[in-house]
Amino acid sequence: MQHNLFATMRSLKMVDGCKGPQIYTLNSEPTSGSGSSVREKLFHHLQDHLKANSIRVKSSRNYDPPSNQARHLLAETLLSYGLPGTENLEPEIESCLKSVDFVETLAAASRHVESCPPSEKSGAYLEQCAFFMGFPDPKMFRRSLRSARQHAIDVHTKVMLSSWLRFERREDELIGTSSMDCCGRNIECPRANLVHGYNPETAYDSCMCSRPPRGDEDILMEDAECSTSDDDSDMSFCIGDDEVRCIRYKMASLSGPFKTMLYGDFRESRREKINFSHNGVSVDAMKAAEIYSRTRRLTSFDPPLVLELLSFANKFCCEEMKCACDSYLASLVDNLDNALILVEYGLEETGYLLVAACLQVVLRELPSSTQNPNVMRLFCSPERRERLALVGHSSFALYYLLSHIAMENDMKSNMTVMLLERLIECAGDPWQKQLAYHQLGVVMLERKEYKDAQNWFEAAVEAGHLYSLVGVARTKYKRGHKYSAYKLMNTLISDHTPTGWMYQERSLYCLGHEKMMDLDMATDLDPTLTYPYKYRAVLMLEENKLGAAISEINKIIGFKVSPDCLELRAWFLIALEDYDGALRDVRALLSLEPNYMMFHGKIHGEQLVELLQPHAQQWSQADCWMQLYDRWSSVDDIGSLAVVHHMLEKDPGKSLLRFRQSLLLLRLNCQKTAMHSLRLARNYSNFAHERLVYEGWILYDTGHREEALAKAEESISIKRSFEAYFLKAYILSDSAYDSDSEVSSSSVIQLLEEALRCPSDGLRKGQ
Repeated sequence: MQHNLFATMRSLKMVDGCKGPQIYTLNSEPTSGSGSSVREKLFHHLQDHLKANSIRVKSSRNYDPPSNQARHLLAETLLSYGLPGTENLEPEIESCLKSVDFVETLAAASRHVESCPPSEKSGAYLEQCAFFMGFPDPKMFRRSLRSARQHAIDVHTKVMLSSWLRFERREDELIGTSSMDCCGRNIECPRANLVHGYNPETAYDSCMCSRPPRGDEDILMEDAECSTSDDDSDMSFCIGDDEVRCIRYKMASLSGPFKTMLYGDFRESRREKINFSHNGVSVDAMKAAEIYSRTRRLTSFDPPLVLELLSFANKFCCEEMKCACDSYLASLVDNLDNALILVEYGLEETGYLLVAACLQVVLRELPSSTQNPNVMRLFCSPERRERLALVGHSSFALYYLLSHIAMENDMKSNMTVMLLERLIECAGDPWQKQLAYHQLGVVMLERKEYKDAQNWFEAAVEAGHLYSLVGVARTKYKRGHKYSAYKLMNTLISDHTPTGWMYQERSLYCLGHEKMMDLDMATDLDPTLTYPYKYRAVLMLEENKLGAAISEINKIIGFKVSPDCLELRAWFLIALEDYDGALRDVRALLSLEPNYMMFHGKIHGEQLVELLQPHAQQWSQADCWMQLYDRWSSVDDIGSLAVVHHMLEKDPGKSLLRFRQSLLLLRLNCQKTAMHSLRLARNYSNFAHERLVYEGWILYDTGHREEALAKAEESISIKRSFEAYFLKAYILSDSAYDSDSEVSSSSVIQLLEEALRCPSDGLRKGQ
């Protein structure tokens, strides 16, 4: 049966099977506008095909038992549409910086951090971030990012890096939180970010927000202060029919131009009344300027009047007044709508702090703010970047963050391309140019604009990024120059110490025994590369060696779980008609990547679950708990993930299941998805002590140990629980490795013993 099935698959053409337009062929891709309808058409076609053939089978005289026939029909139908061939497999080109000698590169970056002056330390740590970005565990990246913020000097850098730290925690997903909420430490305090200065020693101190508010002193001014006394005033500014009485020397103190006009060799210096009607200044603005000249305060003015006063200060070079208006307006920015309005005034009047405050609100709303077209207009065009640069708010770090988020959301979008083009304009250091050129090359390759992609990859190579030669070779191959690509990789291997990715890439451009030798060498040099395992497995499948194919893909899944490898094993299990195993793998990969698309990006993974579900074993909720207990006990993390996914289908709001899911994902080193599950657990929890534990884990996993410890202690004060004590013990055990720590192992053991005295299931206590 198996041989006949593969023979049938080889003879089938996908277009023939669909009987529709070529949107279902393997290499075609639907446009973004019609993608949903395309997926639904294919899904309904598969359902209709299965129903029609089931009826045809039942009407035949000679047929196997219906269940066997239906299972065979499902495998044949799904595989003909979804199973990849060796010719369709390609390794992914990573979008991060990648070195031939990674250890030496990191050592050089570390030496740079130690030797550079304080003014350059923030940039040096950001360079470390760029190298750590490609690591599967984000902790080192976040540690370098915190160090970059700790050593930041100017307001722009503080705002940008603080917002990036918040984005890494994805607090936007937490219900009941605001983008401007303060964590209690200077390093991420919105108010502390707007203060210029180098103070790394106080970065982790409590900020002003966490201190008791001081009483307002002298905020309300007497009427006598707000009006000009005839006894004090000695001149007037006339605007139309209105006359604003002023004190000459007070007005002269506002700026050099005023001093020159009122005390210099101009006629105005000898006049008591000066005509100011043709200077574009309103009466209210002049009155406000007069009051400020005496009080040096703005608290009695409405924001529109302060905006007008800011324009007045710019026009007449009143630097002290401008700084006061800039700072006052910056303190008023507290939401996205206000920020998008005030930023235009800030850009027009070059208000550094006002623009910084507006950018802070926008960046702390990431990634949701990228969906606002007004926000993206602020950053994407060259003209807007130049306007930001004039105010001191255009930097490589800013566009690095924005382009990173854009690539995560949609690598092929025009917005991603424009942000990367702005990133290139901001790049100054060699590593910055390498990263910007390489990333734009990766995006152009995804967009199938191969000539442009090749140009950007070549620019990255010229800037010193050797890994971009992989992109040059791939684009040459895509443009039909296979031998040229082969020679390029051959030269790279012969000129440098070989690495796994070099042999992996060269294997694309050769055949037969030579190809397999390169794939084996790639695996020997770097066993974490998934492409060689996938290629060998699919090749074995094409040779009808299904058992060997599953064994091959199991090798990589055994120590590195990824959605694409789980998908491939699911197809193999469908070919074996092991629908329980296939369903397990599909559910597990959906736990890793909930929006994963199968059938070469044509159908959502949930729809394949719907097709497989009737042919797999049916479980009640009680059965699921038993299965979870068995699989958790046997450390079957993939099986446990699948069971939890099945249970969450029926009860998506159960916080305990979300928490269990996060623990499993952390064991599989999938921290990004684990944190998402943990945030959902926190949102769905009905109990304050549980939410505090989940918030504690989120803080701990993003490097905020003291704050996480405070959450654990607060949870214990509300209710003694296993999870709260376990969290506290875990944090303290980690702190015990610090050289200045006073935590003893006995105190950690005591906490674990307290945890065991609290109610919990055997699975958690077993840890």
